[in-house]
Amino acid sequence: MNSRRVRQILILVLLLVAVALLAWYLGRPQPVPVTLATVEKGSVLATVANTRAGTVDACQRARLAPPVGGQIARLPFKEGDRVKAEEVLLELWNQDLRAQVLQAERDAVATRSRAREACVTAEVALKNAARVRQLRPQGLVSEGDLEKAVGEADARAAACDAARDQEKVSQARVDVARASLERTILRAPFAGVVAEINGEVGEFVTPSPVGIPTPPTVDLVDGSCLYISAPIDEVDAPAVRTGQRAMITLDAFPNQRFPGFVRRVAPYVLEAEKQARTVGVEAEIENPEKYSLLPGYSADVEIIIENRENVLRIPTQALLEGKRVLVLDVATGILRARDIERGVSNWEYTEIRSGLKTGDQVVTSIDREGVADGVAAVAE
Repeated sequence: MNSRRVRQILILVLLLVAVALLAWYLGRPQPVPVTLATVEKGSVLATVANTRAGTVDACQRARLAPPVGGQIARLPFKEGDRVKAEEVLLELWNQDLRAQVLQAERDAVATRSRAREACVTAEVALKNAARVRQLRPQGLVSEGDLEKAVGEADARAAACDAARDQEKVSQARVDVARASLERTILRAPFAGVVAEINGEVGEFVTPSPVGIPTPPTVDLVDGSCLYISAPIDEVDAPAVRTGQRAMITLDAFPNQRFPGFVRRVAPYVLEAEKQARTVGVEAEIENPEKYSLLPGYSADVEIIIENRENVLRIPTQALLEGKRVLVLDVATGILRARDIERGVSNWEYTEIRSGLKTGDQVVTSIDREGVADGVAAVAE
């Protein structure tokens, strides 16, 4: 009887323990799912980024218009066409000026012929004077004949000089006529792409009044050289130098990075109302013809100040305040806060000088609810 009662008590105790264990198991905190990153070696770049979005612009861009007014007679290209340097982009009606050039050229030819005739006559007169001078000592000619021959030679020589001067004047008239004609022809100052044309054949164009800007007749862009103009904070400006490497991103190409280099740092600080003081920086894109880039795109630039190779690194998003990170203890499944010493850092990676070793698992989802030092966690 006693043994039966003992067994009953033992069974009851075991049931109570089992219930307690089940209640503890069901009520225990569930491990928090976390995102992990493995501590590894790699490169970390120290960078400086722009404070506001920059803009893509062309190294060469010409907003062109003829220097004189007139009616458009010829537009050999359309928007989007590629042109070579010195090709005609636009020509105004200029038949009257072409006629003036032709007239000036023919006048120059006639003047050149008259000059040649006058100089040939002068040469003959000079030879005749020399012959008379030789005959005078022999008494074959009089002193008057000699003076007449010399005077004739001098007069003919002067006429030759005058004719040659007139020839130069005629050539100058040709140059003036050609220059007037050239002012009605708009040529490409460099090879590029016709970005915009304001005007049609038959329409009249007038030059911009002084101090009053008007839309260009032809907007020519050289797409073989593009750069980003963007502001950086004045605090970062002392570390930026021309020639430093840069990484450029564009909103139009969210998954691409374009290599470049700093080509200019403004020599002054820009102070804009209600904005931080900034310094303008220009970063040129390398080989832009390989990409379908257009001036006017919004862009951001990261300038590489320092490059650390083969160092321990973690994702920057794993950093906690106070120079700490959360490390998952693989053996216990518990998160442990660990102090670290940081080195070079950017928005993607941070160099770790001490506090972690290769292979450690650090938490990158630090903002998730329940993630804290000492809690159980499981990798997602």
